Amino acid sequence: MTRLFLNSTTSNRKGSIVQTMILIAISMLWLVTPLSGQENPYQVVYHWGELPNGQTMGIVTGVQPDPDGEHIWIVERCGANQCAGSSQHPIHKLDSEGNTVKSIGAGVFAWPHGFDMDADGNFWVTEGAPLGDARGEAGMERGMGHQVIKINQDGEVLMRLGEPGEAGDDGEHFNGPAAVLAAPNGDLWIADGHRGGNNRVMKFSADGELLLQLGGGVEDTSRESARFNDPHDIKMDSQGRLFVADRGNNRIQIFNQEGKLLDIWTQFGRPSGIWIDAEDKIFVADGMSGEQWNRGWERGIRIGDAKSGYVTEFIPDYEVPTGSGIEFLASDHQGNIFAGQVGRQRFEKYMRTRP
Repeated sequence: MTRLFLNSTTSNRKGSIVQTMILIAISMLWLVTPLSGQENPYQVVYHWGELPNGQTMGIVTGVQPDPDGEHIWIVERCGANQCAGSSQHPIHKLDSEGNTVKSIGAGVFAWPHGFDMDADGNFWVTEGAPLGDARGEAGMERGMGHQVIKINQDGEVLMRLGEPGEAGDDGEHFNGPAAVLAAPNGDLWIADGHRGGNNRVMKFSADGELLLQLGGGVEDTSRESARFNDPHDIKMDSQGRLFVADRGNNRIQIFNQEGKLLDIWTQFGRPSGIWIDAEDKIFVADGMSGEQWNRGWERGIRIGDAKSGYVTEFIPDYEVPTGSGIEFLASDHQGNIFAGQVGRQRFEKYMRTRP
């Protein structure tokens, strides 16, 4: 048995070490407490927005504030979780009261998923069901799916990337593309694809030329840095950095315009959707944490600083999980958050109640 003899000097050192450890523990508690203990700064309206003719709100898979600051555009799956065979419009323009003032896109999409507005006000929408996913079968039967489609605000299709109804992993095919980002310079970044898809991120020129690919390969899931497992969303900050919601790996990966990995963040839980506002405030939708997918983490919306990575606020999802929770979100100029609840099939508005 080893015996430890402490003289007065050693005792003083031990006391100093203990004091230091206590101070560290207190500081860590201070860092954690504001996220879990502070008052939620948002009040939620669970069912927000009215579609025309009493149409049921389908699963909302994309939100885009209009540049006019007075309207919100959404894409939803035609009153349900499917648009294939439907005569309903999936893209809607809502005013500040939630009233629909315009609807477009009927018959264009089968299973719309990713959604972005470019600098000219046109929309880019992905068809997000990968090969083998039952949710994509109705579209495949109609020769639809596996595309990224550009549509203007009058509902006219301007461009298509990918072959309709044909999955693949080369430069001309997608396999359930999950998200699209239209960069200010006209480049397109596409996260391809959804669960069971290609697990890659691709960069295209404005005219559809493939410029860059990160990760990839059919069902090529990976935990390696700069590779992916279900890349579900992609956004850009004011510095031009790309934030990829690498959902299956419970992390956000950050890249520069040349595809160089800059950082990996795990502090935002299991990210399904990302929004970054003009002030580089980042909003991350975590609708899948919990016992099934990410034990030890709580579902909800984490809000932070896209420059530092600090999480500053958390909106918890207190309801009993029903499938996936919030997956898609955006904020407006007033700081309100608009989010699509997938498992509960509803569109929500989170109104900020304090600074």
